[in-house]
Amino acid sequence: MKNNILLEKSYKFSIRIIRLYQHILNLKKEYVLSKQILRSGTSIGANIEETIGAQSIKDFKARLSIAYREARETSYWLRLLRDSDYITDKQAESVLKDCEELLKIIGKIQKTLKIRNS
Repeated sequence: MKNNILLEKSYKFSIRIIRLYQHILNLKKEYVLSKQILRSGTSIGANIEETIGAQSIKDFKARLSIAYREARETSYWLRLLRDSDYITDKQAESVLKDCEELLKIIGKIQKTLKIRNS
C-alpha cells in the first residue's frame, strides 16, 4: 500500500531487526535473546500488514493492539540486549528510537479510533 507511513516504517524496522538478529547471532553467538527480538520485532510489521486486510473495525483494532504490544515487547528486548552488553548503547539508541516512533504512531491511531467510536 503506497503512502502508508506506518506500513513503510514497520517494514523498514523489521529489516533492521533481522540485521540486528544476524549480528547478535554471528558475532555474539547468542541464540535465545536474539530469537526473541527477531520474533517480536518482525511481528510488529506483520500485524500492521494484517490491519490492511482486516474484515471489520474490530479486527483492525485487534491487529493494531497486537502490533502495539509487540512493539512494547521489542523495546524491552532491546533494552535487555543493551544492558547485558550484547549490543552497544549506540546500536540500541537508534533502534529504540525507531521502536518508540512506531509506538507513538500506533498509539495515536488507537486514540483516534477510541475518540471516533465514543
